[in-house]
Amino acid sequence: MLDVGDIAPEFTLPRDGGTLVSLSDLRGQAVVLFFYPRDDTPGCTRESIGFSEHLQAFAEAGAQVLGISRDSVASHEKFARKHGLTTALLSDENGAACEDYGVWVEKKMYGKTFMGIERSTYLIDARGRIARIWRKVKVPGHVDEVLQAARNL
Repeated sequence: MLDVGDIAPEFTLPRDGGTLVSLSDLRGQAVVLFFYPRDDTPGCTRESIGFSEHLQAFAEAGAQVLGISRDSVASHEKFARKHGLTTALLSDENGAACEDYGVWVEKKMYGKTFMGIERSTYLIDARGRIARIWRKVKVPGHVDEVLQAARNL
């Protein structure tokens, strides 16, 4: 399990638009990674819209924002178009980044147990170390809290 102060696990993932994003290429700036369960579901949509609406404020705080789910690049592109999202959405179809960050967990709903992404956010400092972790995120107020933490780095 990752903790504050740990070096953030490296990844290279495709994003909407077709380019690759590597965490190591973003050194020198803070990075917000928000892991979300699924494109175009109510909570994930509200969270993604919230980060998109505050993207300029994050940039002013020196932070790059990246959303990650196991959905395909094509799904991310459709999701972004439908909701006017401006936040980069990375596709972790094989689940390696989700595993490395400990967000691929056993979940229960309506009496059924299944594996899925636990809504989580990581704030990574400019040196590549984890500065803050939010687990089991509740969407209301979350983007503002992450933005404040990014400003305080």
